[in-house]
Amino acid sequence: MAQRLPVIAGFGGINAAGRLSFHHGYRRMVFDTLPDSARQRTLESLAALTGQRDALRSSNTADATRQALLDGTLIRGLEAPHSNLMPWHTDASERPGEAPVSFELSNRQVPDPLPPGWQASPVDERRVRITLPADATLFARASQPLKVSAAGQLPRGFDPGALYQSRNHPRALQITVFSASDALRSCGIPLTELKGRLSPDQVAVYSGSAMGQLDNEGYGGMYQNSLTGRRPTAKNVPLGLSEMPGDFINAYVLGFAGDTAGIIGACATFLYNLKRGAEAIATGSKRLVMIGNAEAPIVPEVMEGYRTMGALAEDEALAALDGAATADLRRACRPFSDNCGFTVAEAGSYVLLMDDELALETGARILGSVGGVFANADGFKKSIPGPGIGNYITMGKALGLARNLLGERGLQQGLHVQAHGTGTPQNRVTESDILSRLAGVFGIEDWPVTAIKAYVGHSMAPAGGDQLAAVLGTWEDGILPGITTIDHLADDVHREHLAFNLTHRELAPEQRQAALINSKGFGGNNATGLVLSAHATRALLERRWDRDRLLAHARAAEPVAAAARAYDDEMCEASVPCIYQFGEGVLDGPDLEIDDRTITVPGFGSAVDLDVPDPY
Repeated sequence: MAQRLPVIAGFGGINAAGRLSFHHGYRRMVFDTLPDSARQRTLESLAALTGQRDALRSSNTADATRQALLDGTLIRGLEAPHSNLMPWHTDASERPGEAPVSFELSNRQVPDPLPPGWQASPVDERRVRITLPADATLFARASQPLKVSAAGQLPRGFDPGALYQSRNHPRALQITVFSASDALRSCGIPLTELKGRLSPDQVAVYSGSAMGQLDNEGYGGMYQNSLTGRRPTAKNVPLGLSEMPGDFINAYVLGFAGDTAGIIGACATFLYNLKRGAEAIATGSKRLVMIGNAEAPIVPEVMEGYRTMGALAEDEALAALDGAATADLRRACRPFSDNCGFTVAEAGSYVLLMDDELALETGARILGSVGGVFANADGFKKSIPGPGIGNYITMGKALGLARNLLGERGLQQGLHVQAHGTGTPQNRVTESDILSRLAGVFGIEDWPVTAIKAYVGHSMAPAGGDQLAAVLGTWEDGILPGITTIDHLADDVHREHLAFNLTHRELAPEQRQAALINSKGFGGNNATGLVLSAHATRALLERRWDRDRLLAHARAAEPVAAAARAYDDEMCEASVPCIYQFGEGVLDGPDLEIDDRTITVPGFGSAVDLDVPDPY
């Protein structure tokens, strides 16, 4: 057998549309197309997340709760716990003709040493009078309303930190714990069973955040506390690190002692990590990998930073697009139409990959597989955020692989595109040109293209995971989400050979074989992933394994699928506490069995092999 097939055995997380596992987030995006039973299940999932289950089931409050659940999802105006005010210090130093300033402080508030020009004299045992010269530098704490009011926020009322002992963790790490737990439990196989079949060296976690944790519990507190009368905490630095989501998963969710990394590539970060995980499984170096990212960038300073770059859709500019007095915040992100910037979002998205042999042995749910992920830089650039050539290469290689895996007919009929689709003027031109030119050279006509950032915004590192979750839902239900925040394509969008979906589109079974997930990242970080549907994956497995092996998997898969459904049922009743094993199962050196050939780690079924061959 040439190499192993990376199979998708579970996925989960949370974004502005809801919980990702079992396609709940996807179904919120295509809610109007669903049958009544699926709509109710989607609402039940949201109600359980947000503590509104009883209100949804009460005949007196059901209708109002239903509408509130829908209104409290997807892109919308900023809500608690997020702030629409930018903290600001106004320089009040210029006071022509003013006399010296005098005030009293408690002893503990007096700076030591005193700033230049300050004079201190005791008032009593506890207080000191401070006198400043007339030209003293003074700053007044103030705030300014943000000029950007829209964001892709988690469902209104959902608090990931309430589902475990979050201990003042940054929001992105709270999202990580929930999302990784959701992905693991969605697979339906107990973690103890998976670890019992493997050695520590056969598992891995590839996860991180593109920007780090920038709220007050992370780097925000490290930089700001000393300027706002507080002290940085011992947690600000370590919990702010970009790789910390992966560290949390290893230490508190999975207990893995295998390979770990957080590969950062701006908006392509998820696909970069997916590439590493899929390749590790394909080569046989790893058999079970958790991949994903979490990001919580809805922070006033971050939003103001992107706004000053001209990257975010400002309220005033949105209103101008519609010739309206106020902005339509629900339609803030408008991929491939007349638009004015992207919409920042928070999310966590994780996928559990295993090799096909392990999947067959365990009866794993086979939701799809990863054909390949390609990453290329832009080469020389005029500016760091400017477009380049790398995405032409990644898309071309992904199409070449799709042709060889699916055949010419599968390439022409069975493939759709989850575009990067940020909602910026530059993206609509450059990405549409890439798709149009490559569709032409590969002979593809009416290629279905969509962009789900129109619903959930741009979550930075997890953005590719948001797209993958939508792809898995599309294959399950057959509805390709339309770009429903727009009513026309911009004049400068390239449309030859392409079929941009402005409304939801039903795909026939033969059109649901594979998808391309595209990311055009800041700085020239480009990636395109080819993922294969469950149907196409089964066709590959039939080429690779004999009939008896596949029948055995079908029998073993029944209880696994039942366990997975039971977890989903629980989560639609009330949010289940996250897996968070703080201080549990901690191992030290004396717990290991060590000789010159192996190291045995409790909890894993096989030992680490120390007989590493000479590769040269």
